[in-house]
Amino acid sequence: MQVKLAILSLFICLVVVSGFQSRSMQSSRRSTMISMSASKEVLVIGGTRFSGLYLWSELFKRGHKVTIFNRGKSAIKKLPKESEDEFNQRKAAVKIVNGDRTNPEDLKKLASMKFDVIYDMNGREATDTAPLADMFNGKVDHFIYMSSAGVYKKSVTMPHAEGDAEDVKSRHKGKLETEAYLKKIGIPFTSIRPTYIYGPMNYNPLEEYFFERLDAGRAVCIPGHGQHLTGLGHVEDLATAMANIIGRSQCKGQIYNIQDAQSASFEGLALLCGEAMGLKKENIQIKLYEKKQFDFGEKKNFPMREQHFFCSIDKAMKDLDWKPKYNMLDGLKDSYINDFKIKKAAGKLKTDFTCDDMVLNDDRISAKLYDGTARDEVKL
Repeated sequence: MQVKLAILSLFICLVVVSGFQSRSMQSSRRSTMISMSASKEVLVIGGTRFSGLYLWSELFKRGHKVTIFNRGKSAIKKLPKESEDEFNQRKAAVKIVNGDRTNPEDLKKLASMKFDVIYDMNGREATDTAPLADMFNGKVDHFIYMSSAGVYKKSVTMPHAEGDAEDVKSRHKGKLETEAYLKKIGIPFTSIRPTYIYGPMNYNPLEEYFFERLDAGRAVCIPGHGQHLTGLGHVEDLATAMANIIGRSQCKGQIYNIQDAQSASFEGLALLCGEAMGLKKENIQIKLYEKKQFDFGEKKNFPMREQHFFCSIDKAMKDLDWKPKYNMLDGLKDSYINDFKIKKAAGKLKTDFTCDDMVLNDDRISAKLYDGTARDEVKL
């Protein structure tokens, strides 16, 4: 009898302890969720163009109080899929501080303001970001910096992962120097390294390059063998990933790559753009050429670097509890319907086929066909 009572007592204790632990775990999860979702005072440097604009919208939807600091040269725009009511609510809720970040007197306008989180969306050089970081070091919970996957050194192993070798001579070396400065001063920062960002309102004529030529019934001119793989990331997915950083202490001191889950070759991208437009594959013409055979002068012949350029996003998916909403085809459809067609109807396309005509009117043999071997020259 005593043994039975002892067993019963032990069972009751286990149930009580288990229940307490369960409640504690649930409470902990609730606290984490509250920490992540609670309204924060957020400063966005450069929030009225493309990625900054989408980030501002995402932060507003989550209930954060947003302050935008910029020169005020770009009018606040409505996002393509945003209703007039949503747009007006977002405008009414934001605080705008006009100023040039390179002007110390303008930057002082922010000195007396308090922020939990700062997003630096347009700092290109360490000298751009340093004054802002110095001003708020020790006063801000999280400093989030928009870097670039362009800092990675060209490699024979792909995809690029966080921690891979970096190119200190790249045109994005200022981004690397900024990351190093943020680390040096000890500010709690996170750096985001996107590949090519695309989507409606993209001011970089990336997907537009393909849409314009396909829409005009022209061949798409692609330098090299056409099989270089490249990563693209939809701007909405980038905004979601960046907003997810708030409240996640494990992200401090970390770097994250952001792009779509998959990548595509240059030829594949042309075909996907055609599919997004409703074109048949057999009606899509592609012209390969050797860039070294032509002198394009100051004109840009192609919107992407002629090399493999794509990243792993495993770390971001795990730490940010994030995954891309768009696959590349759906993202390109979104860009075609909600941007290209609208710009075309408004007569706002800046069509220039000068470089294409140089290639198409040349009788020399085009680029060698790709046979699957690695022909990229890599200096290790």
